[in-house]
Amino acid sequence: MITLKPGWVLSSIGELSSYVQRGKSPKYTNYSELPVINQRCIRWNKLETQHLKFIHPDQIATWDAARYIRAGDILWNSTGTGTVGRAYLVSEADCATPKVVDSHVTIVRSCNQVDPRYLFNWIKGPLVQQKIEEMCDGTTNQIELSGRAISETEIPIAPFNEQNRIADKLDAVLTKVDACRDRLDRIPFILKRFRQSVLASAISGKLSEEWRLNREDKQSDYYSVEIKEPYSHLVLAPSSWKRYALGDVVDFIGGSQPPKSTFSDKDGLDVIRLIQIRDYKSDKHLTYIPKNLAKRFCSKTDVMIGRYGPPIFQILRGLEGAYNVALMKAEPKNPELDLEYLYYFLKVDVLLKYVEGASDRTAGQDGVRKELLFPYPIFLPSMEEQHEIVRRVETLFACADRLEARYTTARAQVEKLTPALLAKAFRGELVPQDPNDEPASELLARIAAAKPVPSTKKSPKQASGLKNP
Repeated sequence: MITLKPGWVLSSIGELSSYVQRGKSPKYTNYSELPVINQRCIRWNKLETQHLKFIHPDQIATWDAARYIRAGDILWNSTGTGTVGRAYLVSEADCATPKVVDSHVTIVRSCNQVDPRYLFNWIKGPLVQQKIEEMCDGTTNQIELSGRAISETEIPIAPFNEQNRIADKLDAVLTKVDACRDRLDRIPFILKRFRQSVLASAISGKLSEEWRLNREDKQSDYYSVEIKEPYSHLVLAPSSWKRYALGDVVDFIGGSQPPKSTFSDKDGLDVIRLIQIRDYKSDKHLTYIPKNLAKRFCSKTDVMIGRYGPPIFQILRGLEGAYNVALMKAEPKNPELDLEYLYYFLKVDVLLKYVEGASDRTAGQDGVRKELLFPYPIFLPSMEEQHEIVRRVETLFACADRLEARYTTARAQVEKLTPALLAKAFRGELVPQDPNDEPASELLARIAAAKPVPSTKKSPKQASGLKNP
């Protein structure tokens, strides 16, 4: 329900606009003097010009002046599930190079008596955005936001001076919200780098150096192995650790699956779940196969490797059942290697880059090849030190997990700020009212008086009763 403050009136976008028009479908070329804005270009806070297309020179003359974007225009995506409803407010800088829009974008150009920022923020607000699908016609992925639906969209219109105050206040506070969101969004990257730093420190012996020094009563010496192909890097380890090739201490056991004709989405006594890479992210596609046809099995603690991608070489665990050919199990075959230590070793970033490098350089490579992993060096500390390293990694990761949970909560709260502020603004609660402001009803009367009266004169064909062919 729309609440109106004293001096406000309920109007519509059509009444407040001098121009509401969908763009045209042009003939494109690789480059010309006239760029075309499409849905991919339009984001709430920017125009992504890398997605611009260009009108063929032969057609440029068919675009009249009204179709060129102007500062203050609102570009409103008008087709497609997931993109329809998104809008952008055109700035002076956007018009430095003339531009038009294609047929999937509507230009909404407000009258001089309406602050375009006010109109844009109403479109951006929850009372419009939550009803976008209701406003549209058509079927899934083909929905259309028509010019009529846009023009008939209701809006509470404040006095002009109050519009300016509201728009100025929203500019200030929403800029701070955006800055807060940008700072928060750096946190996942920082946490990812932190976790990788912990893992690199763990397998190089740096993480447990103090623990080792207290037991050996001497400073650790380090040595390194240079890996040149397919990803150049150094593998560092204390001299007291034993060097092996990964294939010497780990079995990599490929998955298996029966024909797809035996697959089912129904659980039961005689079937077993067939684990696939996607299952580690979602339970939406549960698949079962007959138990008597299952050959490879994994438990929740087993270390699994995703052979195909993108992304390739995902290190996974936590599911139980049979596993398919897109996965392989990494299983210690040397009693000196702890399973948990192996799990963290395989997650180290340099090993991923080593595998990715081989994928880039091997034409037609069919997933992660086991033989690629066999020669890779792994340095093993004592079992006691492996347990200590795992303990320290898990402690630090638990800290990162808590920070990530706090980030997720904070990010969700920040996402609520913009719609809450917009709703407050259009309830008339964001800025003080001035009783000396001219009522919006008088503003609307001037807008209506300034608009041309539609012609009622009949065309020659209409007058003669002729129909169009």
